[in-house]
Amino acid sequence: MSESSNPSPLWPQARTYLVKEIHGWLDIHSTDALTLPLPDEDWLLEITADGKLVCMAGYDLDDMKSMLSDGTPEDLGTDELAKQAKFYLQQTVSKHRPKLLRQGFTERIEMNESHVAAHYERPVDFGKLTDLHQQIKTCLTLFPASR
Repeated sequence: MSESSNPSPLWPQARTYLVKEIHGWLDIHSTDALTLPLPDEDWLLEITADGKLVCMAGYDLDDMKSMLSDGTPEDLGTDELAKQAKFYLQQTVSKHRPKLLRQGFTERIEMNESHVAAHYERPVDFGKLTDLHQQIKTCLTLFPASR
């Protein structure tokens, strides 16, 4: 989850509105961001206090290591693990990337020693809460449940 660097003065009212109007937020007590699981289980939607709508998918590298080793004692090297994580992330992202870019999102890939993630973000206007609500609804339709 993101940390907002410069919270909007309208964030408290926007946060209250979103918690009331949309159900399913993961941690309604967070003051930095609200995070909502999307119907496609690999994706999350986040509204940050600094005014961003973010759709993201990612993998924890320790989880990836456990999945790939399948109980074998061999240890995957860091480079091989990163390569595999990027491959899985590419598979997850490829079906949604064109739709997100058409909707005005910008793409950012983040990788560090603990995870690899793709973030698609765009600014939102907390002064137009009904528009924001509609944007969230649109994101929900862009990510149908995985089969």
